Parts: sequence; structure tokens; C-alpha cells
Amino acid sequence: METDYTPPQDPLVVLHEDAEVLLVDKPAGLLSVPGKGEHLSDCLLARVQTVFPDALLVHRLDRDTSGVMIFALTPYAQRHLGLQFEKRMTRKTYVARVWGVPAEKTGTVDLPLIVDWPNRPLQMVDHENGRSAQTDWRVLKDEGDTSRIRLSPKTGRSHQLRVHMLALGHPILGDPFYATGPAREFDRLMLHSEELRFNHPQGGHSTRIRSKAPF
Repeated sequence: METDYTPPQDPLVVLHEDAEVLLVDKPAGLLSVPGKGEHLSDCLLARVQTVFPDALLVHRLDRDTSGVMIFALTPYAQRHLGLQFEKRMTRKTYVARVWGVPAEKTGTVDLPLIVDWPNRPLQMVDHENGRSAQTDWRVLKDEGDTSRIRLSPKTGRSHQLRVHMLALGHPILGDPFYATGPAREFDRLMLHSEELRFNHPQGGHSTRIRSKAPF
């Protein structure tokens, strides 16, 4: 699937910038970091570093996911933020459109995940060997055949939100890996990182940066 990588050429959207941190709005379809091979070299990190040469990676978003992503502008900020992600001190909120409408209005998915080795990079639920993964969810809007949902991951496993929604029976629309049939027939993965809360490396005050979902 990576062989037909044609990333969008949207201009860089800066949501917040100060002496320590930079937050940008990542477009869907753009890798966070370079992949293997020259054809996968275009990525958000490279684009950010052309404008902010000191920018350092802190975390990643899936290629097909859009929304808030934070970069450090100093080594101190990178260590500070990295520790917050590691210790789950940051709070991330996503908006997704999914197939169908859950019977309940809110809930938590608690299903351990592991890489599906024969089908990498797919992930799967594995109660025996999987790593702990939890996602809180809440229905925002019943759209008939689909619904809009707010997702708050407590852990940061690869493809966590996508696999957890699939496990609920409500795959994220446009998901090229996990959606099938009509749920797959959308022009992008309907998953957006809407908000990131973190403690600012300079002073430790709670900071919240948001980006409205483009769908």
C-alpha cells in the first residue's frame, strides 16, 4: 500500500509556536516520519524541519490520520514531552466517523493488541500475548448509517483506535486496513487528532491545543 504513496501538498499549518514547542496540523495521507526508501522520504518531520530546523520528533500519528501533532524545539523540551507521553501524562482526544451507530452512548474498549505478523502492519486483539490497550469512546452524533464518535485513548498502541472500533463492530470509515464494503468507500480515513493536552516544558502549566476535524 505504501508503494503508491502520493502525499498531499498542503501548506504547513502551525497551531502554536513558542521557544520550546511547535504544534502543527498534520494532513491525512502524509507520513509522520520517513519510511524505508527514497519514495517514502516526504514526511511531516522533514517539512517541519525545512521551516524549523531545530524541530525534534516527540510522537507520531498514522499516515492516514490527520490533526494535532507536537514537536520539540529544544532537546530539553523533547525529553520533557517524551517522558509525559511515556508516563501517559498527556491527554489525546480524537474525532472519528464510524460505520453504524453503537447501541450505547458511551463506553470503554479494553482489549490487548499485538502485531498481526503475517499481515504487517496490521494489528489484532490477542488476549494471551497482546499489550494492554484501553480506549474511552462517546457518541457525538447519530448520522443514520454512520455516527460521529469522540475517542480518548488511555494507551498509545499502534492502530489502537482503528482496531478497537473494529472490535466494537463499528470500523472507522475509509480505513484501508480494517474497513470493508461500503465502510471503506470514503476518500480518506475519518480519524482526526482533535486535541492534545500536555504540561508545557517551560513552567509546567497545562496547555491545550485543538484542531477542528475537516470532515
